[in-house]
Amino acid sequence: MYELFLSAFVTLFVVIDPPGCAPIYAGLVKDATTRQATTMAIRACGIAAAILIVFALFGEQLLGALHIELNSFRLAGGIMLFVIAMDMVFEKRTQRREERAEKIMAQNAQTPEVEDVSVFPMAMPMIAGPGSIATIMLLMARAEGTNETLAILAAMLAVIGLTMVALIAARPLMRLLGARVEAVITRLLGVLLAALAAQYVIDGLKAVFTAT
Repeated sequence: MYELFLSAFVTLFVVIDPPGCAPIYAGLVKDATTRQATTMAIRACGIAAAILIVFALFGEQLLGALHIELNSFRLAGGIMLFVIAMDMVFEKRTQRREERAEKIMAQNAQTPEVEDVSVFPMAMPMIAGPGSIATIMLLMARAEGTNETLAILAAMLAVIGLTMVALIAARPLMRLLGARVEAVITRLLGVLLAALAAQYVIDGLKAVFTAT
């Protein structure tokens, strides 16, 4: 059970990437007060957790309603996670996040009030994005029994909790780490995610060939 929790935790941590979310959030809330930034961080993580729990518990039924086989989802999810991993290694994912953040900040500059960024873009798509939704569904598909399901959900909530801490501490954290350290962390996580994505594709192909 501990191994399953650790595996799910590492996978979700790599996909959600709390260290990568922190600098983006720091830029989005640079004009907000400390209390406003903290409130938005808590709200963003709460909404993201709710979204991921819904897909974790009812994602398989949704696939069934759409007549999508689980093995097909494994293959598609693995390929999608591999693309995300390549973006992380070559820093394209960070670049896109920064461009999205710049657009939000440009919109904020046109209005005197601080815009609430907790729902968009933080909760979706930065935390509960396509990658994390696919990952939680793939992990739940491999769970057998209530205990394993609870272990995966606990791992997801632990990662969301760390993400919340990273967002709340985003400003001082970025002053401490700096851009170079953040880039190194993102690249390392990208390499690990690529290996995990390849394993999902292998599992899907094995299941397909075994069934035939």
